Amino acid sequence: MDSPNTTGELMNEPNMRHKIILFFALAAMLASCSGGKVKYRIGVSQCSDDIWRDKQNAELRMGAYFHDNVELKFAAAYDSDERQVQQIDSLVGSGIDLLIVAPNQVSTISPAIDRAYDKGIPVIVFERKTNSQKYTAFISADNYEMGRVMGEYVVSRLHGQGQVLEIMGLKGSSPAIERHNGFMDALKKATGVSVMESLQGDWTEPTAYETTRKWLSANKDAHVDLVFGMNDRTAMGARKAFLENGGYTPLFCGIDGLPGENGGIQLVRDSLLDASYIYPTHGDQLIDLAVNILEGKPYEKETMMMSALVTRDNAKVLLMQSEELMRQGKRLDLLHEKADNYLHELDTQRVINWLALGIIALLMVVFVLVYLYQMRKIALQRERVVNTLWNLKPEEVPVTAENPETAESTETSKDSPVIEEDEPATVSLFFSRFKEVVEARLEDSDVSVEDLAADMGLSRVQLYRKVKAVAGSSPVELLRTARLNRAYQLLLTTDKSVSEIAYAVGFTSPSYFTKCFKEEYGQVPGEIRK
Repeated sequence: MDSPNTTGELMNEPNMRHKIILFFALAAMLASCSGGKVKYRIGVSQCSDDIWRDKQNAELRMGAYFHDNVELKFAAAYDSDERQVQQIDSLVGSGIDLLIVAPNQVSTISPAIDRAYDKGIPVIVFERKTNSQKYTAFISADNYEMGRVMGEYVVSRLHGQGQVLEIMGLKGSSPAIERHNGFMDALKKATGVSVMESLQGDWTEPTAYETTRKWLSANKDAHVDLVFGMNDRTAMGARKAFLENGGYTPLFCGIDGLPGENGGIQLVRDSLLDASYIYPTHGDQLIDLAVNILEGKPYEKETMMMSALVTRDNAKVLLMQSEELMRQGKRLDLLHEKADNYLHELDTQRVINWLALGIIALLMVVFVLVYLYQMRKIALQRERVVNTLWNLKPEEVPVTAENPETAESTETSKDSPVIEEDEPATVSLFFSRFKEVVEARLEDSDVSVEDLAADMGLSRVQLYRKVKAVAGSSPVELLRTARLNRAYQLLLTTDKSVSEIAYAVGFTSPSYFTKCFKEEYGQVPGEIRK
């Protein structure tokens, strides 16, 4: 994700807020005038029901909020070909205007999709392929590329030598076929890495656990260096089997890279998985594509979504960003549910319809104004932290070229000096080391700049000059930012009291911590938890 310019965001905040307020106010008035009349009915046929599809369904609903008069009808086949065929026929029979479908297997679902297409219903095939050409558009990530990149990572992680156990996805599904092919093609280039066996799974954790347990029982002398599960749940099922088997535990890699609790990104951050691969859901993009097709607007017939490898190096930042987006999304979802309830009540009060619509529209505008002000305030404060160099990768650290003589004359100068070692690799190494030193001393309330400089093997003036050149901030400012950032995460992820957290991140008093926290985030610690 590109990091926006924080200064620019703050300068444009009034204009942006006015645009957002105007948008939602107009949306509220249009909703009250439309009377809730449905224009497009879109059927969604999911091949299964799991946390990946739960996230995608939530995004589909969120995307529908930004298009007038779109009704979504969901169906989940729970990995059953027969059930999915029946559900697709039922959706078509209900009068849908467009079908979005993830086929359970490549060939078995094609006849039902063909029947819908032959009736003139546009069909978007997403995530999994069909062996028929009767579809309007296809959108997915590149499963072959995922398998290939994961294979290259495995070779690198094992330093070109090792034994790998592969746990496949559902037999006959296109992601399982393509991920396997990409993975095997990557491993062919490393003669020292071999796949001991490819066990058949079905994307679920219980099946992966049972299949792995049986294999371990039958291969007691086998030594596995790494297990590649075709999704994160499969990898975790295999991990459970190895832990129960006792003895050594290999490395585990998966695919999905979901945010949130027990998602792949968190599992990598907590070292339960060694790596994962983000398999984008992008339900909002699906809805935009569907509406473009229905409205006769231009669209791409084949769309490949971007994805990325998740390792310990980037899992923490990815998790923090995604969790913030999820929180805001859930609040917006609740807001929309309230608006839906208001409009539903209006339909039952036809006698006072116009009066009630006016009142509800006014309440919605007031509610949205208050909510958006608070949400924007929190988002801007969080962006200011996320977009500091503290949360950037070392190689992304910019170098500020200023007058070194100015910095030598005073430590509190607003100008940043030139860092002596201005090679990018040197800058990255220095800043990474400084972060380690600061994070190791967060709990020490007595730590000084002299202490940090001593840990870095520098004088106080040298440390100030170098940090100011790289970050544009003083060591004390970055130490304070790091403490508040750690406190913010503790508030969200632990049950510790505000006082306990204040002392845990190096503040000498809870009251001063609360004051600094409010200056940084615009809210006191207790409000963040609420």
